[in-house]
Amino acid sequence: MKYALLLYGDESRWAAATEAEIEELSAAHGRFTDMLTARGAYLGGEELDLSTTAVTVRTAGGRTLHTDGPYAETAEHLGGFYLVEARDLDEAIEFATACPEEIVEIRPVVEYQG
Repeated sequence: MKYALLLYGDESRWAAATEAEIEELSAAHGRFTDMLTARGAYLGGEELDLSTTAVTVRTAGGRTLHTDGPYAETAEHLGGFYLVEARDLDEAIEFATACPEEIVEIRPVVEYQG
């Protein structure tokens, strides 16, 4: 079954990080990706740009509105994702636990037949 591992964090911490901290976290993500790949679970993933670059589009009543910024105002923002193949939720939780990020939301991917 496919799962999205959604990575959340405080963007102000990332913006204030030293070059060494950024390199350390990048290396940790590299090791995490290598582990997923070795287990045949890595399907893809990307880092997302800061939430300040987001545009939210709302369509209702035949009208479309777009606003700058993310939909929700929260302390933690979606910063990236991994798409993984796991045999079940327990294995997806195992992967999320091994991820170097502090907050990982697991969402099953809906797979349509046909």
